[in-house]
Amino acid sequence: MVNQTETRNVDIGFTREEFAALLEQYDYRFSPGEIVVGTVFSIEPKGALIDIGAKTAAYIPLQELSINRVESPTDVLKPNETREFFILADENEDGQLTLSIRRIEYMRAWERVRQLKEEDATVYSHVFATNRGGALVRVEGLRGFIPGSHISVKDAKEDLVGQELPLKFLEVDEERNRLVLSHRRALVERKMNGLEVGQVVVGTVRGIKPYGAFIDIGGVSGLLHISEISHEHIETPQAVFNVNDEVKVMIIDLDAERGRISLSTKQLEPEPGDMLRNRQLVFEKAEEMAKKWKEKQLAAAAGEATVSEETVAPEAEEAIPPATETVEEAPPEAVQETAEE
Repeated sequence: MVNQTETRNVDIGFTREEFAALLEQYDYRFSPGEIVVGTVFSIEPKGALIDIGAKTAAYIPLQELSINRVESPTDVLKPNETREFFILADENEDGQLTLSIRRIEYMRAWERVRQLKEEDATVYSHVFATNRGGALVRVEGLRGFIPGSHISVKDAKEDLVGQELPLKFLEVDEERNRLVLSHRRALVERKMNGLEVGQVVVGTVRGIKPYGAFIDIGGVSGLLHISEISHEHIETPQAVFNVNDEVKVMIIDLDAERGRISLSTKQLEPEPGDMLRNRQLVFEKAEEMAKKWKEKQLAAAAGEATVSEETVAPEAEEAIPPATETVEEAPPEAVQETAEE
């Protein structure tokens, strides 16, 4: 039996100083940028003390508690709560680390909006401010910007504050801290669900540019390009339309990806130039002419398919050698040349 004196003299292989050094190295090696687990053990008016296993309790200030503004640490933290924290800054002169929850939320928010953009999702957000360039919103806690050209409402910009808008993502760039969204694209996509190419719609001229007229068709804008106004040459769209004119137009293209609707009155003319000479006749015959246009499109598509089949079939037959013949393999050089061509 070993007595107490003998137990105290057992050689453990390293000194007490060496053990302390190892403990120091193992327990207290924390670096900015790391995510650690900590426990709240003291909540103060402007922050909280967190036990993360360091020599000194780490501190999280009020402004680092959330991606959103909070009035008190108790809005976010509870006593004895255990959760993840981001090490924001190295030890200060008192050996205390500074922590952040806000930084973790930012990283996860950017990851989420990137995913939403890839999915081409529509999100909804309230406008909290406006400026000369557009409107400001928050998506997943991140501040986003809607350029004025991508806001499709009749209200004055300053009246948008507080309104909830459907939005599509235009740009998600974490490195440049840029989150740009479009209200117009979201509306166009929604409207497109009820529209189709070849459909005749009634709209109102909202703007005229040298290259065409912008037509409001139920809350979204479509472009009537100058080349699609009439079969006859037109110097400028102002020669045909005025702002607030009511017109009948046919949809000739829907581009959901770019949020664009292309329109035509040219395809509705019973005779070339009728949009210049007798606009009312064009509108009266619009549905009839649209039906003919769609029939032509279907016939053209069918003709292209037939030509394609006739072209491919003989080549396919030639590609199958007779059973009695031997097909020689092309040398690797030939295969490479064919691939490059």
